[in-house]
Amino acid sequence: MSDAAQPTAAEVRAAAEAVKTALDRHLAAVERRSGDDDPAVLEAFNQLAAAAEVYDELLYDRYDEVTPFEIPGAEELPPYAGPEEPHAISVLIRRDYAVAEPQRLLAQAQRVEAAEYSAAGGLPEDAAGTVPGALGILFGEFEPDEIASRHKEFGLEEGDSTLWVTATDETPEAGEWLETPFEHIDPQQVVCRFDVSAVFDEDDEEADEDDELEFVEDRDEGLEPLDTEK
Repeated sequence: MSDAAQPTAAEVRAAAEAVKTALDRHLAAVERRSGDDDPAVLEAFNQLAAAAEVYDELLYDRYDEVTPFEIPGAEELPPYAGPEEPHAISVLIRRDYAVAEPQRLLAQAQRVEAAEYSAAGGLPEDAAGTVPGALGILFGEFEPDEIASRHKEFGLEEGDSTLWVTATDETPEAGEWLETPFEHIDPQQVVCRFDVSAVFDEDDEEADEDDELEFVEDRDEGLEPLDTEK
């Protein structure tokens, strides 16, 4: 970046003050929140994220330094621009699983098939003999939330998951979006999202390990050799 295009020190300072103001507003919104999905908290969060991003960019351009701040999903989800009082919402959920124990999966599906389907003749007798067939039986029999809570019983291993809540002014007509249920999602209509990933757990574990290592090192600094001579 050329010197002429660099921000001034005053601009960087102003951006830092904007972050401080946004922090105060966010804390005030959190202290007054009416529930987990309070729109005032979401708005304050987005304002804080935007202010932090501006400050980070100006700080880097002027001083070649960065901040330690990272706003999850800030780039993926722009500030909310949907209706202030939505009359309808859509909940989009993705959950990933690894088929860790196929035999357990097949056995569970065969039990369901024997108890529910065979007598009624609704499925071929060997439907539970393949992994796709077993998955069809289990997801047809159990609610997704129940499978999520009992995934180990079904031979599944949890992967990442995400839940998005989007707002609309009107409820779609019946059958309107069934052919393409996950297309045409406007990120600015997303009211909130919740992500679960092993990546977050690994970050926490690494932080805990670092803390434990520091504790052990500090503790060992004061140790002296034992006097074994009596």
